[in-house]
Amino acid sequence: MSSAYKIKDESRFHFLTMSVVDWMDVFTRKDHQQIIIDSLRFCQKNKGLQIGAWCMMTNHIHLIARSEQNSLGKTIGEFKRFTSHQMLKEISASAKESRKNWLMGRFSQASRQYKSADKHQLWQYESHPVELNTNTIIQQKVDYLHYNPVKAGFVETPEAWRLSSAMEYSGGGRVPLIDCYLMW
Repeated sequence: MSSAYKIKDESRFHFLTMSVVDWMDVFTRKDHQQIIIDSLRFCQKNKGLQIGAWCMMTNHIHLIARSEQNSLGKTIGEFKRFTSHQMLKEISASAKESRKNWLMGRFSQASRQYKSADKHQLWQYESHPVELNTNTIIQQKVDYLHYNPVKAGFVETPEAWRLSSAMEYSGGGRVPLIDCYLMW
């Protein structure tokens, strides 16, 4: 792994991208989205995770975060393990999920492909942490994650996307997860 994608300074915020294997759209259902939001809140309350900005797309999550109690890598690893377990349980038990067999088959195939110890693999291994050590990088990454749904064609303005911190940054509400606003 390149040293560019390692957490060097635990006290700094990092830009992270957590992607579903094969970029499969699993965060399209509200119950799946809620698993992620509840898990982030749990990590904030119990693991010292501080979130500076976030955006959940249909197949990946962008997060600007640091961890006060544990290492950020360990916290994100625990988050991914727990959410993977919860998401797989929800998908396999859901009568509403028309893609259940296809999704579970693909997660099983990914597990074999990546030689995972688990029977199914939801997340890609890496989260590609980028340390935010200058105001320019902070602004670039906050803008990037807030404009991600606009670039994807889902909404016309960042604030219109319900699953991000863009509305919080503009003074509105939505899904409050921000611990501190990143200023540049």
